[in-house]
Amino acid sequence: MKKAFLIHPVRGHKPGEFEHYVKRLENEGWQVYDPAKHTPQDESSISICSHNRAGIEAADCVFIIWDGKSTGSLFDLGMVFALKKNLIVLKTPKPTDHKSFQNLMYEMEDNNE
Repeated sequence: MKKAFLIHPVRGHKPGEFEHYVKRLENEGWQVYDPAKHTPQDESSISICSHNRAGIEAADCVFIIWDGKSTGSLFDLGMVFALKKNLIVLKTPKPTDHKSFQNLMYEMEDNNE
């Protein structure tokens, strides 16, 4: 089974808010690592980042939902870039006419191998 990591905001969002994305990916044949469920959120910041890094490393592909604010999502995006993982944008603010993280996400998606 193909493994996916789903980047999405956790802090300040309702539990299960992104569950419909998880279900959609599972219906498409993905085994989904969802940080809200699989990363212990009550541990230290470095532990959370380490769990997420392991999930990203193990993933065949990474999917992202970004609300335009979540810094944790951007940190995970940096790991995706560093690990040269394929990225698929599920939801993010509209592209801009200047340098922005959403533009980076779409550029990374266009450069999938």
